[in-house]
Amino acid sequence: MTTSIKQQRNSRYYVGEVKHQLRDGFGLYVYPNSFFRYEGEWKAGVKHGHGKLVMKDGSYYEGEFSRGEIDGNGLRYWASSGNTYSGQFGCGELHGFGVLQYGDGSRYEGEFSYGLREGHGFLLDKEGHAYQGSFHNNKKHGEGQMTCRNGDQYEGGWILDQRQGHGVLRFIDGSIYEGQWRNGLFNGQGSMIHCSGVIYEGMWTNGQPAGGASKIVIEGGDILEVFQDSPFTVEVQLQNNEGEMSAGESGRVLKLSAGVRYTELPTSCSSTTFLKMIEDMEEKPFPTPFGFECISYPLMEKMLERDHSRGSAPLAVIKSGFVLTDSPIPEGEVESGSGSDTMGSRGAPPSNLDGNMQLSGSEDDWQPPPANQRVEAGCAKFQNVMLAPPPTNYRAFLVMDELEKQKAAKKPAGRASSEKLTSSLDRSADSRSNIVSHVGGNSKSSLADSVNVRAGEYVIMVQDVTSPPFLNRPLPPAFVHLRVIPLKNSKISKSVRKESK
Repeated sequence: MTTSIKQQRNSRYYVGEVKHQLRDGFGLYVYPNSFFRYEGEWKAGVKHGHGKLVMKDGSYYEGEFSRGEIDGNGLRYWASSGNTYSGQFGCGELHGFGVLQYGDGSRYEGEFSYGLREGHGFLLDKEGHAYQGSFHNNKKHGEGQMTCRNGDQYEGGWILDQRQGHGVLRFIDGSIYEGQWRNGLFNGQGSMIHCSGVIYEGMWTNGQPAGGASKIVIEGGDILEVFQDSPFTVEVQLQNNEGEMSAGESGRVLKLSAGVRYTELPTSCSSTTFLKMIEDMEEKPFPTPFGFECISYPLMEKMLERDHSRGSAPLAVIKSGFVLTDSPIPEGEVESGSGSDTMGSRGAPPSNLDGNMQLSGSEDDWQPPPANQRVEAGCAKFQNVMLAPPPTNYRAFLVMDELEKQKAAKKPAGRASSEKLTSSLDRSADSRSNIVSHVGGNSKSSLADSVNVRAGEYVIMVQDVTSPPFLNRPLPPAFVHLRVIPLKNSKISKSVRKESK
């Protein structure tokens, strides 16, 4: 027992000024456990004034002391974490205003309350995000602004380090969201103006628009029937997963394109020239939801004018999908837009024909393709759309012609008359000088006035070409099966007229 007391007495000592047998003035004191050592000012036996308290692991405090406690302005260093604090202290804790430089590279400058971030401050975290605003219990809490490392800026409410309440997020790409937040995500009522021009206003759930569009729907069903060389209208809705129109969404850019049914030549075909032609086709057939493949086919936008001299009116499409000649198509607002020429996903159809493909007719007769449309309140409309005349040496038609020749050569003499009628219709549709559809009284004919669009099966495709894609997810394309009927099929024409009445 005597030995231990002696060791304790020998382990602590004081070297310095003394007054009334008490440490007073400047002196060095080593504590009994030898972990702490103080060198600085004393008063009446306690640390008071300026001094430095050093710990055996390398940590230290240097600054003001008051009545034995760390109190006032000072510098604190923690050897285990590498953190350094310079600022105000109270009762040995970080208290008041100061700057805390963390060992991981982050930094806080602001108010503290007994060791915790509390009040107003600025925090630059290790990821490079800069926050300025209110803190509570060491966390972002209250109103504050954050500039993310990527340049995005948020201003609004915070609760326990999460964005919550009302806030505005300005993305570096120019997009803006303003509305309600919960758990750091868009939740509740809010609106977004996307950099692509898309605007959505409505409810949000976990960062996604609750009533946002998930699909493109072409109105009128899966089948549209029109007469040769007749303009038609394609009306489109954006719908959510429940099949409801996304009326709160506007601005998506939609592109209209077409394809013609592709018939593959059998492998037993003796014509190696056409087999080689299929292999060399730059655009391969693409699948459709209708059970057949298609090759891209050009569309054009018909500039309709009423022929006052003849009293005729342009052709139009009614809801049944047939074309009538007694109601004009009103001119609609169109917007030229740029978009990708191909569908980005695997197996999706190309939106345009090969650039080397030339339309028949003179350059003055050329009509522009349908302009891209921006969605308004969940809807878009493509008006005065027509299938363009077949391009010169259109390979898809050459393949079809070859196949028809082979079928005709192999056909027995006693075939049914219906097959003869079908073959006759196909041959008449192949003639590029029959059944001219005159729309307007302009003496300068369009391509459709000089060359017939073939009767047959086509598809119309509507693609989301918004750039960049809204919320990084383009909508899947929509299809409609387009059947082109020969104008001389009077029975169909009469039945349509009766139905319209």
